[in-house]
Amino acid sequence: MNSTRTTLDRPVVSGSVLRTRGDRLSLRWQPRAGVVCVLLALAAAAVAILGLTTGDYPVSLPSVLATLSGQGSGTDAFIVGTLRLPRVLSALLIGAALGMSGAVFQSLSRNPLGSPDIIGFTSGAAVGAVTEILVFRGSQTAIAFAAIGGGLITAAVVYLLSVRRGKVAGYRLILIGIGAGAVLESVTAYLLTRATLYDAQNAQIWLIGSLNAVSWEVVGPLAGALLILTPVVLFLGRDLGWMELGDGSAKGLGVPVERTRLLLVITATALCAAATAAAGPIGFVALAAPQLCRRLVRAPGALIGPAGFMGALLLSASDFGAQRIVPTTSLPVGVMTGLLGGAYLCWLLAHQWKARRS
Repeated sequence: MNSTRTTLDRPVVSGSVLRTRGDRLSLRWQPRAGVVCVLLALAAAAVAILGLTTGDYPVSLPSVLATLSGQGSGTDAFIVGTLRLPRVLSALLIGAALGMSGAVFQSLSRNPLGSPDIIGFTSGAAVGAVTEILVFRGSQTAIAFAAIGGGLITAAVVYLLSVRRGKVAGYRLILIGIGAGAVLESVTAYLLTRATLYDAQNAQIWLIGSLNAVSWEVVGPLAGALLILTPVVLFLGRDLGWMELGDGSAKGLGVPVERTRLLLVITATALCAAATAAAGPIGFVALAAPQLCRRLVRAPGALIGPAGFMGALLLSASDFGAQRIVPTTSLPVGVMTGLLGGAYLCWLLAHQWKARRS
């Protein structure tokens, strides 16, 4: 790992984050991680530009820039500003939220399968949203809050059941989360069987995970949630690298392990629930993004920032492909991420099996 460390007499920074250690400041910079973040951001920006300029009604890049500055034609303003830009921004924001959430949970569980969609938190958000759709027939805002509440409640239950002798074991968190997810999926299926055909169709469309109906009403709250949660998760994630060494080692270094773990679970669940509330349960982005960026950065730690950029790239690219893979229709992005994520999960399991055998 390429890194440099600078030690001064007064301040203290460790990793790329400020840390206090006595009256000294140490700064460790990882150039590879910074380069990877820049490249991922540029790739995501390129996909976003393609999403804004291509489609059934092509719009040139100068026309897009003119529209964004308020000088475009009325048709371009409708196509770009009303239809395409909210979708592109939502894909970037939701992907970033899922990537960061997955990085936190995989680091806490010390297992590449420890993503929120595998351990049931996404299923909890789905139960909350489906209940609101089918039982209370609430508005989009009510559905979003129900999804966030369902995800947080599920996380609390799984976390409490995973505690043993005052500690949370990674394998218990994953196994209990998988069991909770199976139960919650059964609850969702039961609710669908009791609903009318029209309501069940609406709920099923939401459950697939789609950006087809996103608007500025979705982008605003989602951006606000990330604006609040991202600094918190990055700040709390400073100590994840030490916690991966074990609770005893982390406590010896002065890390408040249980408090940090609980706050990280709450914050990462809120990120996942906010993403789910915006577009439905989109699978496998939280699973794949942290592992892919880890292979690019080749450094220890949670890599929350790079995972966020990777998640934004994965979801925006998946949505771009979902709109164009079938010329006559726009597929839900959940279909594309499910196909790609299922293949990645099979590869990951086979890779882990071969690594243990060797």
